[in-house]
Amino acid sequence: MKTKKRKNNIKYSKIFIFISLLLFCLMIFRVIELGMSEEIDGINLKNLAANRTTRTDVEEAKRGTIYSLNGDVLAQNVSSYKLIAYLDSKRTTNPKRPQHVVDKETTAEKLSPILGMEKDEILGYLNKENLYQTEFGTKGKGLNEIEKKQIEDLDLPGLDFIESFKRYYPKGNFASYIIGYTKTDDEGITQGEMGIEKQYNDILKGENGYTTYQKDLKGYKIANTPEIKVDAIQGKDIYLTIDENIQFFVEQAMTNSDKNYDWEWFTITIMDAKTGAILATSSSPSFDPNKRDISNYMDLFSQTPYEPGSTMKTFTYMAAMENGVYDGNETYKSGVFETSDGTIIGDWDRAGWGVINYDKGYALSSNVGVINIIDRHMNSLMLRQYFRRLGFGRKTGIELPNENKGNLEFKYETEIFNAGFGQGITTTPVQNVKALTPLTNDGMLLKPYIVSKIVDSTTGEVILENKKEELDRVASTATVQKMISLMDDCVNGYGNTGSGYRVEGGELVGKTGTAQIAENGRGYLSGIENTISSFAGIYPKSNPQIIIYASAKKTSGGSQKPVSNAVKEIVTNVSKYYGNDDTKAQPLEIKDYEVPNFKNKKLDKVKQTLETNKISYEIIGEGDKVIEQSPNPKDIITTNDKVYLITNKEKKMPNLIGKSSKVAKDILVKLGIKTKLEGVGYVTEQSISESTPIEENMEIELKLSPKFNGE
Repeated sequence: MKTKKRKNNIKYSKIFIFISLLLFCLMIFRVIELGMSEEIDGINLKNLAANRTTRTDVEEAKRGTIYSLNGDVLAQNVSSYKLIAYLDSKRTTNPKRPQHVVDKETTAEKLSPILGMEKDEILGYLNKENLYQTEFGTKGKGLNEIEKKQIEDLDLPGLDFIESFKRYYPKGNFASYIIGYTKTDDEGITQGEMGIEKQYNDILKGENGYTTYQKDLKGYKIANTPEIKVDAIQGKDIYLTIDENIQFFVEQAMTNSDKNYDWEWFTITIMDAKTGAILATSSSPSFDPNKRDISNYMDLFSQTPYEPGSTMKTFTYMAAMENGVYDGNETYKSGVFETSDGTIIGDWDRAGWGVINYDKGYALSSNVGVINIIDRHMNSLMLRQYFRRLGFGRKTGIELPNENKGNLEFKYETEIFNAGFGQGITTTPVQNVKALTPLTNDGMLLKPYIVSKIVDSTTGEVILENKKEELDRVASTATVQKMISLMDDCVNGYGNTGSGYRVEGGELVGKTGTAQIAENGRGYLSGIENTISSFAGIYPKSNPQIIIYASAKKTSGGSQKPVSNAVKEIVTNVSKYYGNDDTKAQPLEIKDYEVPNFKNKKLDKVKQTLETNKISYEIIGEGDKVIEQSPNPKDIITTNDKVYLITNKEKKMPNLIGKSSKVAKDILVKLGIKTKLEGVGYVTEQSISESTPIEENMEIELKLSPKFNGE
């Protein structure tokens, strides 16, 4: 019995040994497999090991700043801080300089008023167990420099800050559609969402840097171990062509107009007439990028095409002139026109003005005049080709996202006629200001641009600089001169459609438009308010400095008033701005003033009248009675203009430096002085010095120069 049991035990031991050896071999094989493999079960072993022994700290690149042409900040990164508290006492190696929160009660009590939190709430964060560090919820984030300094001044141990950046727009809704805004996702990645912020996101954002190093179990860098450091590449700065003062004039004018009129939307753009730079553009309603109170995500300036209406007549007339088929003296019967398919197209006044010529038809904005020019002398190819040469139906290349090219499709007779006066086709404001540049550059079409330069924020190196770019000569000098004359008559002639836009001196020229609003392919909306009122103009006609395009949808009563009031205010302010050596001067509140007849009145009473109405004046002569004046009686000026009073005794030569040629010549004529002008613009030199006694048959020579020509 014993022998048998012993035999069984021996047999059992051999089986056990065999199984043990097999398991051992399998373990050895697995170890070899692990040692030779880079990846097991989808896990990269090398990366896993590295992550457990190395740490990478990211150095966040600072997003570039967006500036105006004047160098004022329009968008910038500002520091934002998150408060943290170290709770682990092991951080402190020197009791005299503690590196963790020692007195939690005192810390909570002193932080309470700064963070706007109850003491007990703060203690709740500080009393958490087994934590190396803690944060303080939402109220401990987004702290500004002042709040950070207040906490630092408490001199409490164990507190620290983590710096980050947030985008800030110091001027609120100022040019907001052009600037755009940024948005930060859950992973902390910031992206531009609109405007320049989106278009130049990659240039503005820069590239983050990092430091990779060996860490211990607590996450601290191990001394004397290698590290890899890559510096952040800071984002580039962008300077726009937006002139802050002119942008202010535009936005102020729209705000002033808003007090008396309603509209669905309103947009105004100002371009430098000599370079193609966009000096200002604004839309209403607008939004504040800091708040993102956005009602419309489409920028009217470049993304929202609409039927322009009669402002297109300017370009139809130019097409006829450039094709050699325009005769301004040729006549037609105004009122209505019946097409070959029986469609009746009428003037805005269907009674018409009888038989008139094409020149007069432009001033009166006659649809029938345009139709007759096309019907008698042109075809769809001639019209479409010229429109396309001006840039309609294609993108301008303006440095903004999602530009819309508009629609230039017309084929049948009625469609061709409608296109000639701006219906059935769509354009954008940026296309319209571009198409006007030949009229301010002797027939040369310019490319519009809104970025002045891009600068390396670290080195100051200019990476990119935009300048005037000539695209194509699309009009002859004769065409330019004729169109300026027609636009002048439209605005400054008696009883014409643009007469509501006339400004002092008659230097603003242009063309009005009133377009019907298309109803999703079902025809046009009816009613006087269902229109888009617009104006495309040039100022001043004698030496163009700006191109202005304004339009408003569904204005109160379908009126041009909100547009004309805004345009006139802007032009008046721009005139003063360009004529003033102090480029930072701000506009005064502008009011119209009809100049009384001061002739043969006592100087004291005249001065009192002008001072009461807050009108500046200049006295020429030593007498006590006014014998001449400029401007003339009943002229309309503004509270920014000046009245010149010529008295009855001891008249002396005035100082004419800085005055416009018109003002200077008017004064000299009334002083009986013959005038010879050299150049255009403003007086820079006068051949007879100030205070020289005026003599009979005196003649003076004035040298003129543009004070601001955009070059």
